[in-house]
Amino acid sequence: MEQTYVMVKPDGVQRGLVGEIVSRIEKRGLKIIAMRLNVIAEATAKEHYGEHAERPFFPSLIEFITSGPSVSMVVEGKDSVKVMRAVNGATNPVEAAPGTIRGDFALDVGRNVVHASDSPEAAAREIAIHFKDSEIAVYSRIDEVCLYE
Repeated sequence: MEQTYVMVKPDGVQRGLVGEIVSRIEKRGLKIIAMRLNVIAEATAKEHYGEHAERPFFPSLIEFITSGPSVSMVVEGKDSVKVMRAVNGATNPVEAAPGTIRGDFALDVGRNVVHASDSPEAAAREIAIHFKDSEIAVYSRIDEVCLYE
């Protein structure tokens, strides 16, 4: 099974959307195998968003992502990277379809509620930034026989 990194950003936590987002992930059939609520350290945020370091929005992105608590998760399932990207919706909430997290709860790119890795390689890198191997649970959901062939 594939793993991906998902974050409910500070705006999602402040708006009380964590339960709704976790519920959507689980109802879709994905399995949460690690979860943490914390304020991300500035150095961790800079490592996480390192590919954007030269972009003009980088300082404000780091300031925002470290401004309050966020929820970091490792989510597992078949094609979990693609599935989570679809569940989240387009990065720009104006383009996100209704029924997606961003389509239902966001209006602005800078406050788009959630992050999910965009590739399996990015997922592995982001998971390693935010979690130790010992913090990731290994278990089977009872409904997996109903989810996968």
